[in-house]
Amino acid sequence: MENGLGKKYGGAFHFNDVKYKARLNEALQKYCSEYFKLKADNKFLKVNYIGYEEDQESVNIFMESEPVATPKKVETAVSFLYNLFDDQINIVHIIVSGERKSEKLSYPNRYLYKQF
Repeated sequence: MENGLGKKYGGAFHFNDVKYKARLNEALQKYCSEYFKLKADNKFLKVNYIGYEEDQESVNIFMESEPVATPKKVETAVSFLYNLFDDQINIVHIIVSGERKSEKLSYPNRYLYKQF
């Protein structure tokens, strides 16, 4: 992820260095708005970036949608780092009314559809 952000926005990014935290949060917020889309019952939702957590060789990115009535169908389009790596994997967790559904998306698959 550090390489992807560096290529897109220029400069260095280091998740394990606290002095980069503000810059990382700003870049990740922009990156997520470009490479992550969310729909509920066929309507695009506003998604808010909450933060990140480094987990050894991966980075967990936390986002939440604007409040909506309980959807029957949720769709995502996720393409984090697909422009850099053809072995990239994105794991998506969708939680609706306490029910969690998860899926692993491997390049080139970027779409996820879940019924609730």
